[in-house]
Amino acid sequence: MRPVLIGAALLLALAACGTGQPSSPGSVTLTIAANSISGGKNSESADWIRTWVIPEFERSHQNVKVLFQPSGVEDEQYKTKISLDLKSKTGADVIDVDGIWVGEFAQAGYIKPLAEVGGPTVDGWEGWSQIPQAVQGLGIFDGKKYGLPQGTDGRVLFYNRALFKKAGLPEPWQPASWQEIIDAGTRLKAAGVPVPIQINAGTAMGEATTMQGALPLLTGAGSEIYTTGKWTGASQAMKDVLGFYQQIYSKGLGDPKLQQEAKGRDKSFAQFAEGKIAILAESDYFWRSVIEPKAGVAPMAERDAVVGYAKIPARQPGGGIRGQDFVSMSGGAVRVLNPFSKNPKLAWELLAFMHSAAATKSQLAGQVRISARDDVNAEVLTADPMLKYIAEEVLPITAYRPPLGVYPQVSVALQEATAAVVSGTSPEEAAGAYQTKLERLVGGAANIAG
Repeated sequence: MRPVLIGAALLLALAACGTGQPSSPGSVTLTIAANSISGGKNSESADWIRTWVIPEFERSHQNVKVLFQPSGVEDEQYKTKISLDLKSKTGADVIDVDGIWVGEFAQAGYIKPLAEVGGPTVDGWEGWSQIPQAVQGLGIFDGKKYGLPQGTDGRVLFYNRALFKKAGLPEPWQPASWQEIIDAGTRLKAAGVPVPIQINAGTAMGEATTMQGALPLLTGAGSEIYTTGKWTGASQAMKDVLGFYQQIYSKGLGDPKLQQEAKGRDKSFAQFAEGKIAILAESDYFWRSVIEPKAGVAPMAERDAVVGYAKIPARQPGGGIRGQDFVSMSGGAVRVLNPFSKNPKLAWELLAFMHSAAATKSQLAGQVRISARDDVNAEVLTADPMLKYIAEEVLPITAYRPPLGVYPQVSVALQEATAAVVSGTSPEEAAGAYQTKLERLVGGAANIAG
């Protein structure tokens, strides 16, 4: 009996491997993989897949069985697992990945453009018209669509209306240039505000320095950290960014010590909530999770009345990327198709279903959160003007980090450059040191745009 049992177990394993092997005559099995698990990491997402996605999809596809492969591990462990699956041409049919992995996976041949895998129906999907072009960028690499964005966020300038009133500044406030931010900070300092401006800097702030500070400023200077196959080095745009940091921290408009503390970002949250910081560059996470009046990390009971928000201006009007007056940066996860799926067209149907308006609303489960879809945002964000502002005003002008494996190391080099300027190094010298590090990271000056 043992050989028969082993054979049966092997057939069951094949049916569950996510490559679409038949589980019974006339039926196929599709598998979804995500770094979420009920009762653990990203539990809500796991529960949604199990209790809504699978039964709803199977209801409309009678001969399809959908399985879920949950994980609840560190992101790098999950990335390694997914990479090994794809490298060996196995794994789930629909896979959750961080948007920052897309380019790396594409270059390795682990994933392919959606239309190449799912067929001609991909380009005609109704959802494309509901996802802003800038938001689609989260799943785009080298101009091709590799994944569907699950959701995203946006960076803005938050400001304290009471402190602005004390300094005689206008409200609502929308600076049109970097100089107007500096001018506001100067007036706030004169009015006795302890920390007029907080733009994250240094390595202690980690990726928050890059995403809340260096990268939005760089896009505001008309450049991106990686474009057309090259990395931005010690260019004039980079020097302009570091020069802006110098203006803030050499003139006493920001607190340089805060940038060096291990818990500096958390302290900046607390100080803003206490009315000690007037202007803070952050994502909408700050609004919905940090200063949220009831359950925030640093709750502000009068948040809606006291806290204003404005778009991040380009260095000067029209000086941002794509000739924009205002800029932002966003992050988020995407879902991709396994190019080795045995049923790629059905896998695309499942992926598209997971990103339909009905599925997106179901996943929100009544929460007021920004989704990737305009139609859903228009319906669910009416109760929160700030998140509606992000969806309507900020996402159309946003940009994303390059989805390449070396990016995290480049990010650290950027953080080190800002730290140097905050400590008194000139922008030119800090940019030169950054260029030297960048050359080592990306394979030489030939891969860098000056």
